[in-house]
Amino acid sequence: MVSLDDMAIFAAVVEDNGFSAAAHSLGISTPVVSKRVSALEAQLGARLLNRTTRRLSLTEAGSVFYRHCSRIVSEAKEAEAAVTYLNEVPRGLLRVTAPVTIGSQQVTHALIGFMARYPEVQVELDLSDRPVDLAEEGYDVAIRITRNPPSLLAARLLTTTRRVVCASPEYWQRHGRPRVPSDLADHDCIIYLPNPDYNQWGFEGPNGAQSVAVGGRLKVNNTSAMLEAAAGGLGVVMLTSFLVDRAITSGQLEQVLHDYQSTSPGIYALYLPNRYLSSKARVFIDYLVEWYEQHSVNG
Repeated sequence: MVSLDDMAIFAAVVEDNGFSAAAHSLGISTPVVSKRVSALEAQLGARLLNRTTRRLSLTEAGSVFYRHCSRIVSEAKEAEAAVTYLNEVPRGLLRVTAPVTIGSQQVTHALIGFMARYPEVQVELDLSDRPVDLAEEGYDVAIRITRNPPSLLAARLLTTTRRVVCASPEYWQRHGRPRVPSDLADHDCIIYLPNPDYNQWGFEGPNGAQSVAVGGRLKVNNTSAMLEAAAGGLGVVMLTSFLVDRAITSGQLEQVLHDYQSTSPGIYALYLPNRYLSSKARVFIDYLVEWYEQHSVNG
């Protein structure tokens, strides 16, 4: 296939009416221009230019080829300018995916200030707890709670989290309160399905780190549903504090194991590891870091 560079050189020779003038406008030497045009003719198997000591003229093949070259080179320049324009000022459609709870309680609040600051950016926010393939599904940024961000994606920590263990007062009255994390093995725990280590709850306590294998009759793929189930007395949950603080304050849930800190994941912005990250995605991630710092959100 003919290279775009060679097409641009040939078009410049025609438009500047000579090798020397084309070389000057392109910033390369005249011999290089002549050599590239000759190589182009050899590649196409056709003479493109009639050369005389006084002037150049297009052959029939050259005239046809020039019309295509002129259009293609012009469109390539427009494409480059369009991308540069997009990267200079954040604009265009930004596609973001986030878990339902984080998306509805945090990301949407952050978007108020972000969209005011960048009025030329449109946002499509997908709230879903399912794993999303950024490349396959065309998302720019994914917000996720995780301990170990996927190795094939770039990740930026937005904030740390704090998880707590709680259940309804009625549940604790029926089953008793755990005194140490290992007691949870005897309780009906509500399991979060998207977590690959759903049945392992980790803690840091007076005796160091420990992991407890938990189980229960109810497994759910949505944290809001887990919260409702726990408030209804169906079992014990371990959830980030921003999800349960209101329910604890209102008395719907009671926290236990205050002397033990859960091994908590962070909230990350994930994106494809491309050094040409679009400006709209870059400023969005920067804004989220700023938003979390200002609002002191800690899980």
